[in-house]
Amino acid sequence: MRIPFELAETVAAVVDEGTLDAAARRLHITPSAVSQRIKALEREVGRVLLVRSKPARATEAGTVVVRLARQLALLEHDARTALGGEDGGEGEDAPQRVIVPLAVNADSLATWFLAPLARLAHEHPVTFELHRDDQEYTTGQLEEGLVMGAVTSQAVAVAGCSVVPIGTMAYRAVAQPEFAATWFPHGVTAGALARAPVVDFNRKDELQTDWLIARGVDPGAPPRHHVPSSADFATAVRLGMGWGMLPPFQCDDELAGGRLVDLGGPPIEVRLYWQQWNLHSSLLDTVGAAIVEEGRRALR
Repeated sequence: MRIPFELAETVAAVVDEGTLDAAARRLHITPSAVSQRIKALEREVGRVLLVRSKPARATEAGTVVVRLARQLALLEHDARTALGGEDGGEGEDAPQRVIVPLAVNADSLATWFLAPLARLAHEHPVTFELHRDDQEYTTGQLEEGLVMGAVTSQAVAVAGCSVVPIGTMAYRAVAQPEFAATWFPHGVTAGALARAPVVDFNRKDELQTDWLIARGVDPGAPPRHHVPSSADFATAVRLGMGWGMLPPFQCDDELAGGRLVDLGGPPIEVRLYWQQWNLHSSLLDTVGAAIVEEGRRALR
């Protein structure tokens, strides 16, 4: 059984773009040709590779093929570079861009993560596709072959991946001064915390829950707002919608200027790691090294 790169690449394009039509535009072929390639590979491997939903998604067998396509694209890039074929240029002579999908938590994305990618995009023919998820869940996208690397809170390496520590992001419970005066007139007590509104990023967000439990409060008691954007989450806290856990990047200046107040209690420390495919690729290693270096500079 052989898996031609062109056919594997087509499956990956459909998964990335979500539809056969969009994949066809990316590959500069017709939607009919995309369909024929997928059917040909499914006949070759004897498995269904795609669920024809909207958006289309890979089956378990399709995930294996997508991962192979991404690995081959990286290795082809490295080979071209070694042969002197990635020296810039425009138009038809421009180097072929490699798509590098990465997973990252929202707070890292909103603060330090983009800077190294911007430099790399200027220096290399690479296109980044970012998948945002909570740090506890980003490794799931590595396991599924959807991404090549991920910022995660998981210290145990996913099978087939390497892992290195980045640093610790410490979150503090903070609130707008007027909000604190209204809801905690007699101090930040367990009774007051059970009534005061909370801002959560989404229903996966456990930071506020962990802090409440540490203070002896039933986390199901207070009302909760959900604001699924890191910048907007911080804005919601600053506007007094509720209290929330913020990292230093988003609260140190406001605390110093009196625009936020610290509710006390120990910070919630989240240890971050970088995991990437354990593949001998100079491009992926360069991307990973730049991300780890930037993260270690930004975190403690």
